[in-house]
Amino acid sequence: MPERIFIDRPLPPGFDELFGPDWEVVGPDDAELPTCRAAIAGASPWPAERIATGAMLEVISRSGIGFDTVDLDAAAAQGVVVCNTPDAPSISTAEHTMSLLMAASKFTANNVARLRAGRQDFYAAHEGIELSGATIGVVGHGRIGSRVARMCAAMDMRVIVCDPYVEVVEHEQVDLDTILTESRVITMHTPLTDETRNLLDAAAFARMQDGVVIVNAARGGVIDTQALVDALDSGKVYAAGLDVTAPEPLDPEHTLLNRDNVVVTPHIASATDKGRVRMYSGAIENARQVLAGERPVDCVNPHVYEVLEGRSS
Repeated sequence: MPERIFIDRPLPPGFDELFGPDWEVVGPDDAELPTCRAAIAGASPWPAERIATGAMLEVISRSGIGFDTVDLDAAAAQGVVVCNTPDAPSISTAEHTMSLLMAASKFTANNVARLRAGRQDFYAAHEGIELSGATIGVVGHGRIGSRVARMCAAMDMRVIVCDPYVEVVEHEQVDLDTILTESRVITMHTPLTDETRNLLDAAAFARMQDGVVIVNAARGGVIDTQALVDALDSGKVYAAGLDVTAPEPLDPEHTLLNRDNVVVTPHIASATDKGRVRMYSGAIENARQVLAGERPVDCVNPHVYEVLEGRSS
């Protein structure tokens, strides 16, 4: 019989075929969770209470990079392996970052709105800035940040990078304070951890030059939302392009959704045709490996194996 696998959000059309005959896809109703040994997690929260309802669970496989929505310690204590697919969304997310950068710095939505409204003062009203020669500070030089840095270098931007955990050889590596003080554009590409939560807070914005452009396609929590709003109000931040926010999603009346100089997309950077296929295919393969007794490369709570070894001894 096929193995039951739980999904926590509806699948895109046609994606059932990725699972093949060996899997029976159930969910996203949590009532199905207790019947499954494997689950594919989207961006919804997986706190300890939810994990505990999956008494049969052996693996939670993230269809994406981030795993801050999963309680890793609770999963490990229950003997549940948590995996992610770190390579799958990188290309699509980097491309979307560039679209946010361009849309924010060129005020694309404003010009479309003016044209639709029949206004005639297009040239005088255009607020766009030229990026060639501008300094962009890339915070985080992993799979996505490094790709964004190369794209920006190809646009003749001066690229400076802050990442204390990698050695950057193709771009100028600096500390965060240099990013804050020298960048016309700052783009965030870090995971959400205790170290990076509210990394861009009121004090950080105060250190930036006036008229900075902020781009975030990482996690909403790396930017203090109120501090960003205040910086937009003061003119410290000229424009912002965000695929992620805190909270997420924003209330439709939230000020960030109602500003001419802010572009917000609903955390869909990785959700392209090829990106989705890579993410789900990788998540399915991780689940298969765990249920087959194999140890997946992309396990993000490796301390679970101490629990599992203790049970077998």
